[in-house]
Amino acid sequence: MTDSIIQVDNVHKSYLMGKEAVPALRGVSLNVSRGEMVCLMGPSGSGKTTLLNLLGGLDEPGRGHITIEGQNIVSLSEEKIARLRLHKLGFIFQTFNLLSNFTAFENIEAPMVLSGKLKRKERKERTKQLLEQVGLIDRMDHYPSELSGGQQQRVAIARALANDPPIIIGDEMTGDLDSQTGFEVMTLIRQLNQEQNKTVIFVTHDPRMAEFADRTINMLDGVIYNETRRNDNDPKG
Repeated sequence: MTDSIIQVDNVHKSYLMGKEAVPALRGVSLNVSRGEMVCLMGPSGSGKTTLLNLLGGLDEPGRGHITIEGQNIVSLSEEKIARLRLHKLGFIFQTFNLLSNFTAFENIEAPMVLSGKLKRKERKERTKQLLEQVGLIDRMDHYPSELSGGQQQRVAIARALANDPPIIIGDEMTGDLDSQTGFEVMTLIRQLNQEQNKTVIFVTHDPRMAEFADRTINMLDGVIYNETRRNDNDPKG
């Protein structure tokens, strides 16, 4: 893990609360190496979710630069940002965000349809491979309402991988899951990180889930105040 895939340089972000500008990020700088698994932690209002949204191109910084695979995303048009999200980033949310009227299979296939890179037969084959990878091939025709929380999150993980993005962004991925299911989901994420060299950056409130990361970055009042690295002798997830 030598080359940097994400670079954040002196990023500031404020939000208007009435007539007052309230700072959410105050000059954050951060480098993430390719294949690294990074956790962002901090209390509510510390800026971690704001930073995650900026990395995902879901919001724009007030000033500063964010570079993904050598490209400054702050200067991109909305169309190019959308393409970046489709091809370079995979998102996994706390509330799963699955399409309720789509089956598990259709939810996973959807990003591939939007991408337009694969022919129909290739899409079907890749979707089945992803379902097998997350252990849900026998649930492919089930709708989200017919799946448990853990199963829905596995579908969301497979969907995030659909276009084979180099970066996975997770926002409280285990927040709506019980402890055992949360550990199973994080073990799967860690496995993807190690076996496919996926770069993972995620937010969690749970220090047990943070232990899966190579590095934990602690935030408070819009700044990074310290970080800890995983002991290389520790078992990986």
